[in-house]
Amino acid sequence: MKLPKEGDFITIQSYKHDGELHRTWRDTMVLKTTENAIIGVNNHTLVTENDGRRWVTREPAIVYFHKKYWFNIIAMIRENGTSYYCNLASPYLLDSEALKYIDYDLDVKVFADGEKRLLDVDEYERHRKEMNYPTEIDYILKENVKILVDWINQQRGPFSEAYVNIWYKRYLELRNR
Repeated sequence: MKLPKEGDFITIQSYKHDGELHRTWRDTMVLKTTENAIIGVNNHTLVTENDGRRWVTREPAIVYFHKKYWFNIIAMIRENGTSYYCNLASPYLLDSEALKYIDYDLDVKVFADGEKRLLDVDEYERHRKEMNYPTEIDYILKENVKILVDWINQQRGPFSEAYVNIWYKRYLELRNR
């Protein structure tokens, strides 16, 4: 599979552990690809839910996916500052159709004031039982929550204001070409 290049648009698809399509984002602009990561941006991006409902993202958001970490990060750029929505999810894979990952329900939200919240613990526990998540997956996800919180606390990578500013500026340059 040929890697998308800067300025290309890709589709993102999230699935559940049982293989069911969960959500699709159309036309995410790629800002950078490396061997292990893809950085992109959504801005007024069409999102389709598995039940057919459709909506459009409200603000620009820098998205970060990695092949080795069991999470992805969405940095939402808002007037009151950047807030983050982090999905505990499988590392991504990329094929000719889309960037794909399995969403494992747990989410970490970081508000613009720095407050952190672990979300959807009940949904995770319900799906873990219903879909028989293997013990190894449960362990990996809990370890990756720790890694993610460490990144947040250290303002590492996407949690750095400079990172968000660099990639948002690059998006504006590409958009205005």
